[in-house]
Amino acid sequence: MSLLPQLDQLDSDGAIREYADKVDPATRAVFLRKVGIGAGAVVAGGAFAGSFPALGRAATPKSDVDILNFALTLEFLEAEFYTLAVNSNFPNPEHRLFAQVVKAHEVAHVKALQGALGPAAVKKPKFDFGDATTDQGKFAGTAQVLEDTGVAAYLGQVGNIKSKAVLAAAGSILPVEARHAAWIRDINGGKPPATNPAPAAFEKGKTKAQILAAVAPYIVS
Repeated sequence: MSLLPQLDQLDSDGAIREYADKVDPATRAVFLRKVGIGAGAVVAGGAFAGSFPALGRAATPKSDVDILNFALTLEFLEAEFYTLAVNSNFPNPEHRLFAQVVKAHEVAHVKALQGALGPAAVKKPKFDFGDATTDQGKFAGTAQVLEDTGVAAYLGQVGNIKSKAVLAAAGSILPVEARHAAWIRDINGGKPPATNPAPAAFEKGKTKAQILAAVAPYIVS
C-alpha cells in the first residue's frame, strides 16, 4: 500500500515532510510509523470507528451512554483545539507535526463516538481557547494540560463502564491519549517533574467533576 495518499491527507502544509527531512534517511520510515503515518494508518478514523459498538444494536446501560457522551465532549474539545492550531502554522516543525497528527486522532475519536451513540450523541459545544491556538508557547502548555486531562478522564471512568464492548472500545482510546501526553511533554522539554513524559509508575484517574472543572475555561456553552 502506498504511503503517499495517506500522508497527503494529513500533511496539508508539508510540516511532516519538513520534519521528516531532518531525520536520518535510514530511520525516516521508522519515524513516520511512530507518528502513525505508516501504511494502513488510520487518518480519518474509518477503520477505527468500527471498534465502537453501535449502541442501538444492543442494550447499553444509560450510565455507559452518559460516559461516552462525556468522552465525546472532551474529544470535541481536543479536536477543535488542534484543528485551530493546525491552521496557525507554528514556526517550530515539531509543534506543527504534533498538532497535525493529534488533530487526526481526535477527529477520528469524535467520529467513532458519534457513530456509536447515534441520535443519543450530545451536540458539539462552543469553545474559546483565546490565543492558545495561535501562540506557539501557549499552545504547547495548553496541549499538555488537555492531554493529561484526557488521560485522567478516561482512566477515571473505566471502572464505571458496565458493557464489555464499550469498555474495550474506550480502552482503545486511553493509550493513544497517553502517548499524546508523553509526546507533548517530551516536546516541552522532558524535564521532571512538570514535563517528564513518564512522571510516575502509576496514574490516578479523575472524576467527571474534576475533569469538567479543568476544561471549563475553554467551554463557552
